[in-house]
Amino acid sequence: MNAGNETVGTASALDEFDSLHEIVEKAHHVLPKEKWDSLIGGAETETTLKRNRLAIDSIAFKPRILRNVSTVDLSVEHFGRKLRLPVFLAPTGPLNLFGPGEGATVAAAAQAFDIGHMLSSGCTPLETVAETAPSALRMAQLYVRGDDGFVHEYLRRTLACGCAAICLTVDSAVLARRDRDIANRYRTGGLRKQHGPSYQAGLDWRTIKLIKETYNIPLVLKGIATTEDARIADDHGVDWIYVSNHGGRQLDHGRGTMEVLAEIIDAVAGRAKVMVDGGFCRGSDIIKALAMGADLVGLGRMQCYALAAGGEAAIIRMLELIEDEMLRSMALLGVPVIGALDRSYLHPAIPVSIPSALSAFPLIDLS
Repeated sequence: MNAGNETVGTASALDEFDSLHEIVEKAHHVLPKEKWDSLIGGAETETTLKRNRLAIDSIAFKPRILRNVSTVDLSVEHFGRKLRLPVFLAPTGPLNLFGPGEGATVAAAAQAFDIGHMLSSGCTPLETVAETAPSALRMAQLYVRGDDGFVHEYLRRTLACGCAAICLTVDSAVLARRDRDIANRYRTGGLRKQHGPSYQAGLDWRTIKLIKETYNIPLVLKGIATTEDARIADDHGVDWIYVSNHGGRQLDHGRGTMEVLAEIIDAVAGRAKVMVDGGFCRGSDIIKALAMGADLVGLGRMQCYALAAGGEAAIIRMLELIEDEMLRSMALLGVPVIGALDRSYLHPAIPVSIPSALSAFPLIDLS
């Protein structure tokens, strides 16, 4: 059983981290309380955050036996290239809170592991990341902080830097109240007062039409959580529907992304590709999303844990462990290739753990 790739992690990371639990524990150990709380926290009551995990844990596997799984292939093809895993490092900013090099370090790890990376516009400059990881599958995420001229300038930079796609975040008309940050008096971007016009709040479908009519680059819409909006995005020619609720950090009391994923996939019926994030921490989590019909799965908090735990080497080690979990899950399900996964391998189930940002790691000791 193998994915046909050589291990790329460094010897130190291989020696230090034998499980994902250990990476998360190391991040907790090195991060100050206010940064740790900000990382694991969500909006207000954190109900949406918990429902992300609840939705994943409410699905059981239905394994098949006596299938030849002596070789398991996790590779996929997207954006005109072959990727080692159907996984990308989701836009998270500002990454400088968790480790040096921020977006450039994360992109370098994605390049080394041959997966996708999406850079938040609230993070490292596009040009720096392009220079650091020139051969990575790089996608650019945009928060609109100005008028149409601002959008055009960012799109020009995106194209000049060789990005494979542009992603517009559409679930952040205003910034949510994040009580952990407020309690810690931690002044992250989510607590800064906006000055001047709120361009993100003024977004509408006109901007989507503008981008599609002006630029020849795949367009991703991040923050779609309903079939109604998925259909409108499809009508506007959006290439990738990004099912996300900002990791539970924006609208509280929303549905978990795995709960809405199937209906959104059915709504677009293959006319658009679908990526998803929201609480995905383990290889088995990713397999569930792929079996549901997602094309790519984003890792947000996991890259931050790893960045804090040991920079690029720890991110690569995290991906190795994710890959190993995916390989084992696929083999035990009786599925040799990603393309053979479908909903017949999934079944509704009663969760057995209390959901939280850390409930995927039951052995973790944060004392």
